[in-house]
Amino acid sequence: MSQLGDAEIIIVGGGAVGCGVAYSLAKTGKTDLLLLEREPTLAAMTTSQAAGLVGQVRASAERIRLAMWSVRTFSELQRDAAAGPNFRQVGSLRVALTDERVAEFRRLEVLCRECGLDVEFIDRPAAAAQWPAMNFDQARAILWCPSDGYLQPSDLTMSYAAQARMLGARFVTNTAVTGVILENGRVAGVRTARGDVRCGTVINAAGAHAYQLACAAGLRLPIVPVRHHYFVTVHAENVTPNLPVVRIPDKTLYVRAEVNSLLIGGWEENCLSHDPRPLALDGDTPRLEDDWDVMAWIGQQASPLVPQVERLGIRSVFKGWPTFTPDGRFIIGESRQVPGLVMAGGCNAHGVSGSAGIGRHVVESMLDPNPSEYVRSLSPDRFAEGTWDWETARRDAEQVFRNYYAISPHYS
Repeated sequence: MSQLGDAEIIIVGGGAVGCGVAYSLAKTGKTDLLLLEREPTLAAMTTSQAAGLVGQVRASAERIRLAMWSVRTFSELQRDAAAGPNFRQVGSLRVALTDERVAEFRRLEVLCRECGLDVEFIDRPAAAAQWPAMNFDQARAILWCPSDGYLQPSDLTMSYAAQARMLGARFVTNTAVTGVILENGRVAGVRTARGDVRCGTVINAAGAHAYQLACAAGLRLPIVPVRHHYFVTVHAENVTPNLPVVRIPDKTLYVRAEVNSLLIGGWEENCLSHDPRPLALDGDTPRLEDDWDVMAWIGQQASPLVPQVERLGIRSVFKGWPTFTPDGRFIIGESRQVPGLVMAGGCNAHGVSGSAGIGRHVVESMLDPNPSEYVRSLSPDRFAEGTWDWETARRDAEQVFRNYYAISPHYS
């Protein structure tokens, strides 16, 4: 007998995605929800290592609309002074250093306007007025999105949880899921150290453990954890929390303020993934050490645009295992192979910024009798057994990481 009590829906994973899904479902009236998190607190794993960038300029209309939904949700949550996501809607500057990138920005501007997202090109003096510590001399074009910004990932997760709790959802930490109960080929519950818990639906939002949880239900999916690094400097001159986020795709870099310091991250060519297949469902992901070669590379890439980075010490290094898929698309929805198992994973480093939109798509996949073509395209069933192999999937997922800021191919 479980100490936890049964539920209609169990969500496994207490990061931004899991809690965002709980909030989205609770708002529809699905309040018999139980979220289980193995760590002592919510937002303890990959979410805690996220940079918190919130950007809406994407390569497809579907992804732009998903990001716009997330921004609207963050703004609504921010109205709760006691449990807001600490969302700073400071805008973003996207800097092009090549003619090819300028052409891409012009295509993105048209696409954003078609979706109702306000963007505009600004000149170098206007950008320098917004970011005095940035050198824009190399910029060939600068695309400004005033409704972008950044937030604190842990605060966002706690905000989702606070709102979902008020609607009746339950959140239990320090409880590892060790197995999935199947009856007659469909999900009937989960196993935990505190006993079995019965349910009709399990939502897999387990992040870097999403592969193992799916396997526990008899479903193999190409969900590849790939290491990502960023660092925060010591105090920097002319840096304040109200500066816009800056993305320099040609350098595969992003920069934002972290109070009065610089937060800088990048997408290195020599990326590192890990094979989750030998890892137990309740096991630990491989320990990550600070990779100072990667930090040096990020600093070298950034120094022409942020000259003071060369003389600033590094205060903190953050690294985690965001998951990537071989086609660069989320894995969302119920599997026909294992009825009752709903995926909310493979977020391709968009888990925090896209969490509200992902929650909305999960709701659509579960409750809408006629979900959109886009949501159907995210189904786990696109990775049917026998249609893919692990080594190829791993190689392709690493390439999605490398192509994070690539002009093409475009991922949606």
